[in-house]
Amino acid sequence: MTKDFNANAFRAILRRMSEPSEAVQSPAEPSLEEQIAAYQREFQDLDPQVEKVVSALQRLNRRMNVAYGRQTATLGISNAEWEVLKALVVSGAPYRLGPGELAKRLGLTPAAMTHRIDRMANEGLVNRERDENNRVRVIVELTDEGREKWLEAMRLASVFEEDLLQDLDSRERGLLGDVLTRLLRRVEDAQPDADGRLTDLD
Repeated sequence: MTKDFNANAFRAILRRMSEPSEAVQSPAEPSLEEQIAAYQREFQDLDPQVEKVVSALQRLNRRMNVAYGRQTATLGISNAEWEVLKALVVSGAPYRLGPGELAKRLGLTPAAMTHRIDRMANEGLVNRERDENNRVRVIVELTDEGREKWLEAMRLASVFEEDLLQDLDSRERGLLGDVLTRLLRRVEDAQPDADGRLTDLD
């Protein structure tokens, strides 16, 4: 991707990606109101206000994951590879982590992490090197190509996220961010080992 970033061009790409495929017709999902009414019919103790918030969050998360997956696909990488790129970038320069640390951060088994690193190394997104201080230890390092892929994905995501929140003004965005952070902290306190992963449910 060139350094010149055209947000309108990216929006056009996102619109094309969001168009439903003619080959696959998914059944219509019930509205939130219809779903809550069905739940109340079967479970009279349901709090409809709570259920509306939780169900909206679940649907939003699912659709955002689909959108992000479509974006990374246009860049020739998977969501799984994006997670590795993100972990390396977040670690800070020189963007290097051991496979064990990566596996821990991503909630993966060592075998699954090795397979993912193998694939990404073949694609030129990461390098594997021996630790200079411990020749037995392997270090995974982000390549220039891998960092550029991360930047491209961030550019796509920033356009999508700005469009997502376009109906909220600055004050509303701040309030929403505060409320969601409070909910996140409550879940983190209640399940400190979950880390957003579902490996214990597989």
